[in-house]
Amino acid sequence: MPPRGPDDPLAPARAARYAPPMFDGIEITIAEEGGKLAARVRPAPALPLARLIAGKSPEEAATLLPRLFSLCRSAQEAAARLSLGLDPGDSAAALHRELLRDHLLKLGLTWPQLLGLPPAPLPRPGTEAEALFGPARHLPDTPAALARWRAEGTGAAPLLAALDRAFAPGEAVANLAPVTDDTALAAAPVENSPGLRHAAHPLLRAIEASHGRGPLWRALGRLADVEAALAGRLPAPRRLPDGTALAAAARGLYALRLDTEGGRVTGLTRRTPTDHMLAPGGMLDQSIATLSATKRPLAALVVDLLDPCVACTLKETRDA
Repeated sequence: MPPRGPDDPLAPARAARYAPPMFDGIEITIAEEGGKLAARVRPAPALPLARLIAGKSPEEAATLLPRLFSLCRSAQEAAARLSLGLDPGDSAAALHRELLRDHLLKLGLTWPQLLGLPPAPLPRPGTEAEALFGPARHLPDTPAALARWRAEGTGAAPLLAALDRAFAPGEAVANLAPVTDDTALAAAPVENSPGLRHAAHPLLRAIEASHGRGPLWRALGRLADVEAALAGRLPAPRRLPDGTALAAAARGLYALRLDTEGGRVTGLTRRTPTDHMLAPGGMLDQSIATLSATKRPLAALVVDLLDPCVACTLKETRDA
């Protein structure tokens, strides 16, 4: 059995709760089957969103929907307003602030603690680039530059070094087709993550080639997302011809379509990055399946790196 005492650095994550109150909670069981690991997900019932907003005016629905969730409210509000044909307002600036806050919490507090590193205080506004990237104030472009940064040990470099030590190349990876406009609303196992937005970044391309889309790649994707948010370069929310709205969220691409008739909302179709992550054969399944059984205690960290946006309890079982 993995360590369970006070010296277990992953103890806080074993009973972690990744808000929000939309669900009573999902249960992820990490099972060992024939020497390999597998993730079993027990879903919880979601709020009856379609019923809650049915019959409401577009303005009422666009106001109510984001209030039902504690995470990604700006992304959900922007998508709702766009889908309903309403003025999205200053949604781009709100999205940048929302993503920056969520990423800073993961990079500076949650993940360092799970790796046994000291947490970093949240940087003051205007100091985020130096706090995360050191004097260079930007993400390196090459593995050689990444190695030099790690040697300097500034900003998030110790976190990246710890991830590289914890996971071998090819461990905890998922190899999936990227989410597209056509699959954004589908219940399909696709890659839908912050890293995907920056998959063409030279460093992410190099790490994908050498390590796969695993923990190091996903952490670098968050850092690239921070860099884009600070520069105001995140993709703007947009509306597809069928009324589906797409918005950049902290965990990937959020998709929503709200149908109306006679000035009232009549239907809702919604898909979050977590939906794609938890789909059978999706990012969670593949990441756990490619984690060595000897590194079973790191499963909690893998789940947190994927970052489901629902209340989540992690359990473990052995071979039946």
